[in-house]
Amino acid sequence: MSLHPELIGPVPEETARVARTAFAKGNPYLSLRDELGLFYTDAQFADLFPTRGQPAEAPWRLALIVVLQFAENLTDRQAAEAVRSRIDWKYLLGLGLTDQGFDHTVLSEFRSRVVAGSAEERLLDALLRHCQDRKLLKARGRQRTDATHVLAALRVLNRLECVGEAMRHALNTLAVVAPTWLQAWAPPAWVDRYAHRLESYRLPNSPAEREALACAIGADGYQLLQMLWDAASPTELRAVEAVQVLRQIWVQQFYQQEGRVYWREDGNLPPAAQRINSPYDPQARYGTKRSTTWVGYKVHLTETCDENTPHLVTQVESTTATGTDYDTLPPIQQDLARRDLLPAEHFVDGGYVDAEHLVTSHEQGIDLVGPASENQNWQGRAGQGFDLGHFAIDWDARQATCPRGQRSVKWKPSHDQRRQPVIYVEFARAACLACPCRGQCTRAAVNPRSLTLRPQAQYEALQAARARQQTDAFKARYAARAGIEGTLAQAVRVFDLRRARYIGHAKTHLQHVLIAVALNVVRLVSWLGGVPRAQTRPSPFAALMLEAA
Repeated sequence: MSLHPELIGPVPEETARVARTAFAKGNPYLSLRDELGLFYTDAQFADLFPTRGQPAEAPWRLALIVVLQFAENLTDRQAAEAVRSRIDWKYLLGLGLTDQGFDHTVLSEFRSRVVAGSAEERLLDALLRHCQDRKLLKARGRQRTDATHVLAALRVLNRLECVGEAMRHALNTLAVVAPTWLQAWAPPAWVDRYAHRLESYRLPNSPAEREALACAIGADGYQLLQMLWDAASPTELRAVEAVQVLRQIWVQQFYQQEGRVYWREDGNLPPAAQRINSPYDPQARYGTKRSTTWVGYKVHLTETCDENTPHLVTQVESTTATGTDYDTLPPIQQDLARRDLLPAEHFVDGGYVDAEHLVTSHEQGIDLVGPASENQNWQGRAGQGFDLGHFAIDWDARQATCPRGQRSVKWKPSHDQRRQPVIYVEFARAACLACPCRGQCTRAAVNPRSLTLRPQAQYEALQAARARQQTDAFKARYAARAGIEGTLAQAVRVFDLRRARYIGHAKTHLQHVLIAVALNVVRLVSWLGGVPRAQTRPSPFAALMLEAA
């Protein structure tokens, strides 16, 4: 499929006449084309297509179609049928009434080209630039960020099912790519064991029988890998993805000792961030947050929240299920800087706030607004002892002074467990042991009081944030963050954000970007049509009691 970029013409007269007659009272897609205009062009996707070969469908149309597809939660077949049959789609896409559309597989091919070319962000960038040009979006306003979990497009497997399915997946793949080689040596007994999907109800009930089955599957896997790495076997089979996944799963789940295969105990498994939970999506990870557990990914959405402009999603970050909010904030702000959309105020929850992030955000002109973690030592929790805030820090003299006036005798820069810079401060043992307030300061039997400080800029930023969040003004200001919950709810309930349609991190991120663009399109149409933003609806009981009050 080749691309020869062409200028986008006006809507055909016949299409426009019929559409305006059919939608005399207005239509969102007609309003989108008339008032906002088109934000995609062929040139934006030119590098994804060769210059020679059969002409491809116009990429600007395909990009817009996949956005409409996610706006209405359609399958590829349904989207292709909408192009053929719906007048409002033909109007937006500038197609004639007799246009027969295309085969639905064209949409899958286009998405594959976007993923292969790492062009997912272009779909969102183009819309955001269009909104910036029309003064609907501006930098240095207010934005807010939050995350939600995403379920991978797979069946959740237990450990035994996972290894069985990994073996079955590898055999099915090899049966397609190397049928003669596999048929020549594969044991006939494998047909009964791996011909059908492993289901929980078909597995043994007793732990001993389940472990015996796991070891048998493990031995089969080692035999398959040994044959693959035999000098007489085709070397290209070792690079097959299903084989590589099988190798990783076998390292994680089994080990060999004196010629025997052993099933790893739970305490000897790799951490969740590294463990493969399904051979069909090796990038999906097991995640947990409070009482919620899932296998899949996380998605972080950042949106504007200024009063005089539409609330638009400006950044989408897809991570593994084990990714932390702390690690995600820097790439979010870097991406906003790339788009020239850094906010002046960035509202986040406590998972994103850290002393380091308070400083780096301030250096970029961003006021990071969120609840900083409180002092976690026992003095701070009890509220009766001398916590870090009771000590005076002289950064120039590299010395700390306790509430009783004793000065520290040790000041040592170092690093904590996360390799972050810290400063260890220690007081004289004799002075601490003789202090009448020792019980309020430390519980150590013979060791003196010690402190762990962040670098000066981080320490001061964290102390200032902790003091600020105790004020009523902060609580009133921070109320703006709550709106991101409504955005996540809209994305989940209307656009099915919670479930991945595709397999793999890259394709799942493309889905998240398309949902963000679709959400923005819906909000822009509402904004241009003068539709007010929805308000939080109280429950019937709460509304009744509010009336009585």
